[in-house]
Amino acid sequence: MVRALGKSLAAFILGSYLTGPGAADPLAREFALCAGRYSALVEHQWLVDGLASEATALTRDAFVQMIEAVSPPDLARKALHWRIEAKVAQAALLSRAWTAGDAVAAERSAQLLQACADLIGQS
Repeated sequence: MVRALGKSLAAFILGSYLTGPGAADPLAREFALCAGRYSALVEHQWLVDGLASEATALTRDAFVQMIEAVSPPDLARKALHWRIEAKVAQAALLSRAWTAGDAVAAERSAQLLQACADLIGQS
């Protein structure tokens, strides 16, 4: 279901926003950031909540599909760079929240993930 939603959303967004060369870059960046954040969450959940990681991985995969749908092939390296940066940042927040009990890191992590969930209509 998440995959179908991802493909449908990507097709809609592509049709709505693609008005010229490079127009999809901001959208691709948002999807890449979200894919990276969810990648970090999957790895965190492997350690603390293995069952939840399966659903999170599906969401991450939907964002990856959306990146592919809105990105020209020459943007692939840049999108991967955005994903890695977001994954490292999200992993740091999750680590601080989990190991140090940092409430600010936990709140920021939750905000970033919620912003991504909002993009695809998840709660």
